[in-house]
Amino acid sequence: MVVSISILATACAVILLVLLLIIITALISRKPLKHLLTEIVFEVRYNFLGMLSVLDDLVLQEKENSEELLMSNGKIALITGGTRGIGAQVVRKLLQRDLHVIIGCRNVEAGQKLCEIYRAKGVRTGSFDVQHLDLNSLSSVRAFAKVIKEKYPRINILINNAGIMFGPYKVSEDGYESQLATNYIGHFLLTHLLLPEMIKAGREDKRYSRIVNVSSCAHKLGDIDFEDFNFKKHYIPSQAYAQSKLAQVLFSNYLNSLMRDASRWVGVYSVHPGIVNTDLFNQWHFEVLLNKHVRRLFFKTPETGSISVVYACLSRKLEIATGTYISNSQITSMSASAYSTDLQRRLFEFTMNKLNIREFGVE
Repeated sequence: MVVSISILATACAVILLVLLLIIITALISRKPLKHLLTEIVFEVRYNFLGMLSVLDDLVLQEKENSEELLMSNGKIALITGGTRGIGAQVVRKLLQRDLHVIIGCRNVEAGQKLCEIYRAKGVRTGSFDVQHLDLNSLSSVRAFAKVIKEKYPRINILINNAGIMFGPYKVSEDGYESQLATNYIGHFLLTHLLLPEMIKAGREDKRYSRIVNVSSCAHKLGDIDFEDFNFKKHYIPSQAYAQSKLAQVLFSNYLNSLMRDASRWVGVYSVHPGIVNTDLFNQWHFEVLLNKHVRRLFFKTPETGSISVVYACLSRKLEIATGTYISNSQITSMSASAYSTDLQRRLFEFTMNKLNIREFGVE
């Protein structure tokens, strides 16, 4: 208990220091006053939300309950970005549950090496297949999906895990802000392309196939700016990240309602893995001050962060609780915006038009 209090005190002190540095950094920049104030206010809110999430993680002390998870030998799971961080730990746990795991990643060699390391460490169950995928490129997403559809007529679990956070303003080859492209647009297209294989698996097994979108508590500060979708006017990295994560949750909720209304055996879930000490924070403003060694005092490890993701993939309880938002292996509330069916539908149709998709899940 004393250790926990010490960690909490350290976390609060660090967050206060970060907030001070945010204000100082913003003040010495040469941005217009209006933009400057907007950025300061958003960064303060963003980091306060992060502090609350860290405290929530510390209080709940999430533990994995293997008895709650379904053994899924013979099932096929596909994960994006499964070579490091949370994704790498999810891969290990799925292999241990005897699944065939497809890893879609930019560095195929790294994915193959990861699985070989797991084999050397005694993970004998499951099997794996590593394929190239760059979610920042829609042509790469289409090429990847083509390979997968030719090799696998059924997919039981799709984990849209890959993501980027913060960093300078960049635009993908398709014209989308990079966080939006990787976190949301690429996964939207991939889910569209692989949905027939997921519907087939669910129908044949009479058990829900699962689409798991790895989102973030940051979605609670997100807003969908349909007029400036790519933040060309005023780019705030954390605000762009929050928008991409809200988009994921809205997409999850709307797609789940479509599957439910069509009586499809497909469930869609959003997961907040917690505040996890991964290299996503390498682009953080204060990485030099709060590096991974400092962050590990109060952030989750990738192994702990993977627990909620695996829970969403395999929990028995979630068979009857599709369309939910998971944090610390519990169903919890989303932002008010995420519940808006009008906003869900508007974003879904907006994205369909952007990608020239006439009917979702039908090529």
